[in-house]
Amino acid sequence: MIDEAEPAARGAERSGHTRQGHGIAGAIARLSGWRRFGLGVGAGVLFALGHAPVGLPWFAFVALPLLVLLTGTAQRGRGAFAAGWSFGFGYLLIALHWIGHAFLVDAEAFAWMLPFALTGLPALLALFWGLASWAAWRVAPGGGPGTVIALAAALTLTEFARSHVLTGFPWALPGYVWIGTPLDQMAAWIGPHGLGLLTIALTALPFTAFATYRPRPATGVAATALIVFAGLWFAGSARLAAAPNTPSDATVLRIAQPNAPQHLKWDPEYAPLFYRRLLEATAAEPDAALGPPDLVIWPETAVAFLPEEQPEGRAQIAQAAAGAPLVLGALRRRTEAEGGGFANSLFVLGTEGAVTARYDKHHLVPFGEYVPFQSFFSALGVRQLAQRGRFVPGPGPMLTRASADIAPFLPLICYEAIFPHEIAAATGQTRPGWLLQITNDAWFGTLGGPQQHLAQAQLRAIEQGLPLVRAANTGISAVIDSHGRVTASLPLGVHGKLDAALPAALPATPYARFGDIPAIISCFLLFSAGFLMKLRYRAPRG
Repeated sequence: MIDEAEPAARGAERSGHTRQGHGIAGAIARLSGWRRFGLGVGAGVLFALGHAPVGLPWFAFVALPLLVLLTGTAQRGRGAFAAGWSFGFGYLLIALHWIGHAFLVDAEAFAWMLPFALTGLPALLALFWGLASWAAWRVAPGGGPGTVIALAAALTLTEFARSHVLTGFPWALPGYVWIGTPLDQMAAWIGPHGLGLLTIALTALPFTAFATYRPRPATGVAATALIVFAGLWFAGSARLAAAPNTPSDATVLRIAQPNAPQHLKWDPEYAPLFYRRLLEATAAEPDAALGPPDLVIWPETAVAFLPEEQPEGRAQIAQAAAGAPLVLGALRRRTEAEGGGFANSLFVLGTEGAVTARYDKHHLVPFGEYVPFQSFFSALGVRQLAQRGRFVPGPGPMLTRASADIAPFLPLICYEAIFPHEIAAATGQTRPGWLLQITNDAWFGTLGGPQQHLAQAQLRAIEQGLPLVRAANTGISAVIDSHGRVTASLPLGVHGKLDAALPAALPATPYARFGDIPAIISCFLLFSAGFLMKLRYRAPRG
């Protein structure tokens, strides 16, 4: 991983555009060994602070240029790879720190895996960042605007790969730092990977231009990047200003949040308490302004019993709902004809308690709900975190109706909401009226995981132009409009009910129609442009 026995940059030669080793670019070019590695990790940590719960995206204007300069001034390909890997490791170490909480729920059984999860997963995923830096260095070394363009394209392609390889894990994508700002509206056109491409290019160009170019061309490059950034910010603000109001006859939803800590959720002494909280929230007096709910929603694995096998339990729930259909998450025992095992399911209960619709989660959580490469990991003593039986995936996404009077929704159970390409593919077949995510974020504590999960749900709403409703066991439950704004919410760590009107849906967005294809084509074009710029730019001498 450690580079640079000699500090000079590969292929360095004087050019009318370079500052020939002066300033920050020259200082970084002269770094070697652990200093380069430490700077890469530190820059990655800085970039991670752009994500929730800290939410300081402006750090990208410093962190990403440092990645570009470390990449471009590497002496050899392995040094460029080390630059990207060290940045990716620092970035994902902080952005994914919340994963460690899951291994402390049953600490006696799983705490030994905590160090491997906290460092092993970021180290593995950082390989995608290392590959991107190596590819950018091969095409456009030097650390200037050519490297920026090449790295933006390469990193977007490798993050696209990270979203798909081995079922994918598209958490903490670079563009997510802008969630909650007007710039996130661009996802309606270009999706999360297009937003990541813009993030890398527009935030890295100003700094690297002044670090490597003479003042006059540097000013032009930086000004162009900042003008484009400001224009996109203005366009996003204008789109938000034009957002429609919630219709007066909108469907009224009630979300019940029991606040069941994961270590107590299945405890026989506490499970009745959490069930009683759900019943009480469901039967509570309606909101004076909204009236009685048209639909009640409970979170993922809301009850400790199997609804299909407990008709008396379903009847009790229906009685509490007082004539409104109810959606809840629970486990389902699969029949022998289905191959046995359990499904993590969403059920729709009618007014009499009958199951009127059902959806089985199809994208399971690796190591949480199943163990990939089971024979290998089982030999190492690794088993799934959710010890409720063998989980089996469902057949795939499906449009679901709660009643004839309520628009159909696309169900998403927890983890499934982080996969924008799967949602785009599902909504492209038959467009729903809204998205419904039921989740149990109690696995991931209170700092980082739940906030980032909510932020991704906001971006899914923007991408599809559809409202998204989120029912979470311990929070954050929320109603999100089709522009990604939270219109109502219940915070972490409380139990109760949330009554809110379902926001209006928009026509299908460009991303809903075309998915990631335009962004990926743009990456290949920009990568080619970076190669052409290589002919005009060379790295500064150390």
